[in-house]
Amino acid sequence: MSKYLITGITGFVGPNLANLLISQENEVYGLSRRTDGTEQDIRDAVPNENYDKINFLYGNLTHPKKIEEIFKNNEFDGVFHLGAQSHPPTSFKDPEGTYKANYEGTKNIVEAIKKHQGDCALMLCSTSEVYGTIPEEKQPIIEEFPKKPINPYGWSKALADEYVLGHANIKAEPFNLPFFVTRAFSHTGLRRAFNFSISSDAYQLIRIKKQFQPPTISVGTLSSRRVVMDVKDCVRAYAMLMEKAVDRDEKVIGQAFNVGGDELFSMGELLEHMIKISGLEGKVEKWVNPRFVRKIDIPVQIPDSTKLRNLTGWKPEISIVNQTLPELLDYWDRKLQN
Repeated sequence: MSKYLITGITGFVGPNLANLLISQENEVYGLSRRTDGTEQDIRDAVPNENYDKINFLYGNLTHPKKIEEIFKNNEFDGVFHLGAQSHPPTSFKDPEGTYKANYEGTKNIVEAIKKHQGDCALMLCSTSEVYGTIPEEKQPIIEEFPKKPINPYGWSKALADEYVLGHANIKAEPFNLPFFVTRAFSHTGLRRAFNFSISSDAYQLIRIKKQFQPPTISVGTLSSRRVVMDVKDCVRAYAMLMEKAVDRDEKVIGQAFNVGGDELFSMGELLEHMIKISGLEGKVEKWVNPRFVRKIDIPVQIPDSTKLRNLTGWKPEISIVNQTLPELLDYWDRKLQN
């Protein structure tokens, strides 16, 4: 049994990771920035028996004294740092808030670990957005590609990425810490917010079925192509790497790992699959909503996660079309029923 802290426990990936860690009989702590009971919302993805095993801590990542207090008063084997402002369009509207949450929040976690428990492993959940736009003929994308982000979200994560890796790769005190970085490519599933593609489409299709909105679905750029994986596959990779970091595996510490699936889809293809699954074929019109179209977008992203796979044996196991999309539609059906 290991003792893990998950920042961003009330977000998308955090609850899915908590389920996995608890199933492996680990002790799980979750950091929430609000004290108004917001953490109850994760019950839509976390069974009661798992929810009751999560130890909630409260504090804002951008408040260094509070973060330091948490690490002074608690000991962890590892931290999964997922907490972030992770919506690229929002980062254009609020670049300062994005920078504070993603870079300064990460810096506060690193400094608290460095000061109070230097043996604690840290995984920074970075992003494939740090690579920016790469011509398709030069893909798949490997970890050694230069960072050329094209939005404030990507810039903030690139800075955090370097900060974490620097603290692992400088082989002198007070550095030389058991830190590593994951750069996840597109993933979806339970608790993905409806302001993100794929989940937005699922949310609207269920609203149409329930006659909560007219049979017109607002879409963005349907030609954008992504290799998509299920969030449950994604968190398996995180846990496998963390286990090695806790064991001080030098092949993990100070390294960045792409985490990506195998199946390449256009956003239009995924929408068509969901329309068919939901029984709305021939009953839905598509409207390209200017608000949903990114002015600066990445046309295609194809990951190379060979480094992760060779080290851990990880590979995606969940079919996007046969399992993820039906589960996502069912998730929104249950949410909207309430």
